[in-house]
Amino acid sequence: MPDMQIELDPYADFETASRAVLAFLHQRLGFKLWMMTRVSGDDWVVLQAEDYAYEVVEGSTFRWLDTFCSRMVAGRGPRAVPSVDEVRAYSSAPIAGQMPIKAYIGVPVTAADGTLFGTLCAIDPEPQSESIAQELPLIELLARLLGSLVEAEMRAVEQSRLLEHSEQRAMTDALTGVLSRNGWERSMVTEESRALRYGTPVCVLIIDLDDLKKTNDSRGHRHGDTLLQRAAGAIRSAARESDVIARIGGDEFAVLGLGCDRHGGEALAQKISAALAEEGISASLGYAMREPGAGLEAAMIAADSAMYEAKAQRRHARMSDAG
Repeated sequence: MPDMQIELDPYADFETASRAVLAFLHQRLGFKLWMMTRVSGDDWVVLQAEDYAYEVVEGSTFRWLDTFCSRMVAGRGPRAVPSVDEVRAYSSAPIAGQMPIKAYIGVPVTAADGTLFGTLCAIDPEPQSESIAQELPLIELLARLLGSLVEAEMRAVEQSRLLEHSEQRAMTDALTGVLSRNGWERSMVTEESRALRYGTPVCVLIIDLDDLKKTNDSRGHRHGDTLLQRAAGAIRSAARESDVIARIGGDEFAVLGLGCDRHGGEALAQKISAALAEEGISASLGYAMREPGAGLEAAMIAADSAMYEAKAQRRHARMSDAG
């Protein structure tokens, strides 16, 4: 009888490895839902799922503090729980009222410096055998391996971004030195792919200069060009090195705040508004978070809508002051 050949090729990336781990753990331990998740600010995002009962899809988002995993990470409950009803920390969690959970396993997935990335976890609608606790060392080992893999991969992403920044010089706006519309659209595609894979939070900001047309009409296009250059400089000074900045229209700029959760997005918007105001530049700004179920295009539309609402409010305030 010929020898059985076992496939031992390395996994292409973290996503593929994560799916393989979830499938293996489901086959070995059962449990109707296995998940690899990402903690992003107040959100708990499902990156990959092996689901046979709950209809939880990849990209599903829950409130982090509602979850069993948040309590597990905080040390309020054990990592392997054959019967959830016997552990008050879990049976009282809000998520227990949202779906039937009678058994739980969860371990943190961290970076080398201890920073929490997310969790490798499982739930089941029925109590499970006490023997699941014996499998905890294996699950912890797999979680550590996945943590090492995702950290290495995200470091590679940062290196790729540096290379992309240098390559994007061919797609820069000649006047302001930031990306052109084409460069922006390419960055949107690239960062959406990364957000889908890693659950990285991203915010989109749209900035519209209020007085460019007036400046062009009253003082000439040379002064208008200077206004655009000053605006680009102010935005660059407030944004972080990793953020993507582009001029996407005649008087319109856009920023991708990479790794910004809701609090970080709001802080970035405030810093850019303050930098423009310090330069004496009147501008309307709107921002929106990328929602896991919608994507960056939807966030850009929402940010654009928020910008126009801010512009209308500023116009109304000016008219009221004039009256």
